[in-house]
Amino acid sequence: MTTIGFFSPSTPITATSPQRFKRSLTFLQNKGIKLVAGDLTGRKDGYRAGSIQARVAELNALIQNPQVEVIMATIGGTNSNALLPYIDYKTLKKHPKTFVGYSDMTAIILAIKTQVPACRVLYGPALVASFGEFEPLVSQTWQDFIRVLQTPNGGAVTIQAPKQWTDEVLNWNEFTRPKTLRDNQWVYTRTTKLSGRIIGGNLNTMYGFINSPYFPKFSHHDLLFIEDAEKDAATVEKNFAMLKNAGIFDQVKGIILGKHAVFDNCDTSRKPLDILQEILGDNPLPIVADYDSCHTVPMITTPIGSTASFDAQKMQATFSNF
Repeated sequence: MTTIGFFSPSTPITATSPQRFKRSLTFLQNKGIKLVAGDLTGRKDGYRAGSIQARVAELNALIQNPQVEVIMATIGGTNSNALLPYIDYKTLKKHPKTFVGYSDMTAIILAIKTQVPACRVLYGPALVASFGEFEPLVSQTWQDFIRVLQTPNGGAVTIQAPKQWTDEVLNWNEFTRPKTLRDNQWVYTRTTKLSGRIIGGNLNTMYGFINSPYFPKFSHHDLLFIEDAEKDAATVEKNFAMLKNAGIFDQVKGIILGKHAVFDNCDTSRKPLDILQEILGDNPLPIVADYDSCHTVPMITTPIGSTASFDAQKMQATFSNF
């Protein structure tokens, strides 16, 4: 039986959405998962689950708990970057664990991968946000997650993208109707296939710790993975330009661009891929876009730091060496 400890690095979702939280617990327990609740479960301090020191104490208690194999965020938010200097990396170096989450959890999983490479870090589901979803979407996210989680060290796993997806904001607490699904299609520039070490996560979170000791170093063997949600075209342009100004686009061999959930084009016809290509200018980086490891559902789980191969035509991703 896998033991997952969960914590709230930012938003106090277990306090503000108790119905969805309970549904997520039931789903995982029915899958045979043993759950260990973080100390801030059910607590709220305004926009966050607790003070910086309270939140990092919750995380470190799970890190120091020998029964906990996997540590999963309950949801994202905005302020996980405040925890980075205080995480118990020393214990993790002695006893590596697996970390799972997406969105604002990007700060923590990239910091841990940077400081403790032996840890597995998965850009994947968050407890309440993902496993509080309704069927059949929740089971599709679960199936990809558990396949990646159970892949042995040194093994490989191939994930097929979902046939349909949605970013419709609906059914958070109670089910009202099935979400409207869209047929899935990845797109690409220059080449249909990209391979390399995949590093990245949520772009909006990155600006909270870029060029810090917790931000990864890139190489020409790497694929930069970036995704975002609920941003407008102006913000997306700003954030893409941030990466260019930091020289990151000059350091990698290609880009995996996730679907942008609930994108506001600011009364233009521009999509995130259009904005990215303008920012890149004469830089000929190949891009596979509309990848499903993002705020849309179902969600593919991406092992950060793995050797990844993407086939845009087949809509498949293979991960190994993680």
